[in-house]
Amino acid sequence: MTGMASTSKSDVAQAIASVYRAEWGRIVAILIRLVGDFDLAEEAAQEAFAAAVNQWQSTGIPGLPRAWIIRTARYKAIDRLRRRTRLTEKLEWYSASGLIPSSEEPTYDSDEIPDDRLRLIFTCCHPALAIETQVALTLRMLGGLETDEIARAFLVPPATMAQRLVRAKRKIRDAGIPYKVPETTDLSPRIGAVLTVIYLIFNEGYAATKGDSIVRADLCTEAIRLGQLLRQLMAPHPPSEVTALVALMLLHDARRAARLDKAGDLVLLEDQDRSRWNHHQIAEALPLVEEALRGGTGVYALQAAIAALHCQAVRAEDTDWVQIVRLYDVLERLQPSPIVALNRAVAIAMADSPQAALTLIDRLAAELDSYHLFHATRADLLRRVGALQEATHRYTRSLELATNESERRFLERRLREVQP
Repeated sequence: MTGMASTSKSDVAQAIASVYRAEWGRIVAILIRLVGDFDLAEEAAQEAFAAAVNQWQSTGIPGLPRAWIIRTARYKAIDRLRRRTRLTEKLEWYSASGLIPSSEEPTYDSDEIPDDRLRLIFTCCHPALAIETQVALTLRMLGGLETDEIARAFLVPPATMAQRLVRAKRKIRDAGIPYKVPETTDLSPRIGAVLTVIYLIFNEGYAATKGDSIVRADLCTEAIRLGQLLRQLMAPHPPSEVTALVALMLLHDARRAARLDKAGDLVLLEDQDRSRWNHHQIAEALPLVEEALRGGTGVYALQAAIAALHCQAVRAEDTDWVQIVRLYDVLERLQPSPIVALNRAVAIAMADSPQAALTLIDRLAAELDSYHLFHATRADLLRRVGALQEATHRYTRSLELATNESERRFLERRLREVQP
């Protein structure tokens, strides 16, 4: 179980960060199943990661780091319960809880419990919780996203989101919401929230809020896996929007290798080396797009159709921007939002002119003033029409709001290009 002793501090820090990014959702999902309490599971997991910092330096990084964290977190949870529970009550409770194994130790590193994370999603997405709360709680518990990262996805202050998360966990505990995947007949009321959760997990992987890289491949992979698992769960006739979301994520993820250059800096879609795209993944996704569109033009189906047009263009100049604008027209009618309007304006800039797009974008200023990509988009359009002084102001404002280092480097480069 133990690797080399006297492991360096930097090696341990890197290993812990890697386990946290890749395994947080699985670890917390398993712990919630074991202890039956969201707060306790999260606190125990955090304590286990903290314990790893010192112990792994002296004993070496374990061969199965995830298993070590889960086992340590379970013991931390037992310690916390012992402090909470009177002696006369605790042994009976422990025996019934399954925390103390009666025969053999659970295989914590096994992949034979593929629905633990799905159980967690459906618990967080119970209809008794408000839809935004369902999504936020799942992003925290399953995706391991920090409160400010989740707040950015909802365009609300971090303090507001923190209160929302506390209330949600309290309601799950007080209402006794079961930790399970619902029966097939009960799936429909929760599908919308579950799909939103999976897509937001993917989005955080595709465009990370913080860190050195814009891409978090672990979150992208996890979201795709959960989407495919949900589709299998609802076979043989999964809803078209489930199929559409899987296709959409596959198409976006297929471009991952080309989105960063060798220095880790952002490469825009129009400048990407399309030979580096995952064409096998694109070929897997395109039939799913067609299948989804046959089931109706839902929000994810329309987005998947837009992504498919990008992926089918051999060169950037071959992109069918007129058709993409038409799809955005339908999407905006179906799901009116400032983000959709912003993306539609970008498509209009390509299909018509940057000036036409600027007219549309200016109407979104009040709603999107705290969104860094709004200012970056506005700056780029201003740059393209030659309004360099105003572009400088917009790039500066975008830099003030951006928190990802890869995006910041890109914006700084653009800012230098437009400055006198």
